[in-house]
Amino acid sequence: MKIVRYLQDGVARYGALQNDAIAPLEGMLDALKKSPNAKPLPSAGVKLLAPAAPSKIVAVGVNYRDHAKEMGRELPAEPLIFIKPSTAVIAPGEPIVYPPQSSLVHYEGELAIVISRRASKVSERDARNYVLGYTIMNDVTARDLQRRDVQFTRGKGFDTFAPLGPLIATDVDPRDLGIETRVGGEVRQRGRTSDMIFACDFVLSYISHIMTLLPGDVISTGTPPGVGAMQPGDFVEVEIEKIGCLTNTVIAPN
Repeated sequence: MKIVRYLQDGVARYGALQNDAIAPLEGMLDALKKSPNAKPLPSAGVKLLAPAAPSKIVAVGVNYRDHAKEMGRELPAEPLIFIKPSTAVIAPGEPIVYPPQSSLVHYEGELAIVISRRASKVSERDARNYVLGYTIMNDVTARDLQRRDVQFTRGKGFDTFAPLGPLIATDVDPRDLGIETRVGGEVRQRGRTSDMIFACDFVLSYISHIMTLLPGDVISTGTPPGVGAMQPGDFVEVEIEKIGCLTNTVIAPN
């Protein structure tokens, strides 16, 4: 199933994308089902939101072997994790605002996991039972501030620094998916999730032994090599095989 989140009558709802229509869903995230009395909506007239509304985004740094090489880092012995705030999330098509505090903002195309139910101290073997599905995130980073601060909070946490979407794919095997980032139509990143140092199930289990994950929370699993700068006016696309394409434009601050 391909799940989208959309706005209807001022209320955020979930739906299943079916060709050119959206079938409304109801229930908790771990038991979403089609609403028996609701008619499908033409997708063309629906405003899509980010497909999840996380209480937090837990991101993994330096999780691709070739990305570690380009950053001059040794392969980590355990996942390097950090948190991006929920206020950084924006929907497909919404603008990434280039903050005035930075002069070096980077794109980072990533596969993201969406959590379906409360997860605490989950085993790697059982990790998939806590996954609603997979989506795409652009882990936008003010690289100059990240380097200056050492800690990641400021460089990763600006409003609009977590574009998410366009949908959640529930029937995808995350272990070997192609991922590509384009800026102005030019390919900047290309890799496969099979190059991850720590696979999705391990990462979910690892994080759940540190903090409780709640329904709708997002784990962003790291970026392949080729990270680089974006400028106001750039059109950025992150595409992942079997999921779709997340597109956003970079704009200057007001």
